[in-house]
Amino acid sequence: MLDLLPDLFDHYPSKLQLLPLAFKPYGAKRLFWGEIVTVKCFEDNSKVKEILAQDGHGKVLIVDGGGSLRRALLGDLIAQSALDNGWQGIVINGCVRDVARLNTFSLGVYALGAMPIKTEKLDQGQINVAVDMGGVMVKPGMMLYADENGIAVSDEMLNFAFLN
Repeated sequence: MLDLLPDLFDHYPSKLQLLPLAFKPYGAKRLFWGEIVTVKCFEDNSKVKEILAQDGHGKVLIVDGGGSLRRALLGDLIAQSALDNGWQGIVINGCVRDVARLNTFSLGVYALGAMPIKTEKLDQGQINVAVDMGGVMVKPGMMLYADENGIAVSDEMLNFAFLN
């Protein structure tokens, strides 16, 4: 399966919301889904690092970085931690760095852009709070579905049985 979202939107049009931000793919895994965990932070990735060091099997991290293009909220070391801990993917309303390296990881990574400058570590930010992703309110426990067609969220896990 290379494309998931077109089929999901055809089958579940009223159960999905498309995130309208202009995300670009940075990980080698372009199609992924999972239960949402959130981090809200601004130019400080301390909480991103903390969460991705935990078990992430079946989960996707959504980071509301306020759309900042001045600091990278994810680099290769933290992405490696996410990979090691079983995370399905990471979606960032902000930037990443170490792009060539991220592209080699079997991890879903979507962000607004790339920025080589790291954040300061001030241990600021919030974990598992509702976040606004381009006008779509995303809450922990919702489901995220991503492929190269876009990124969508739903309140419940959707059944893929119709795809067979």
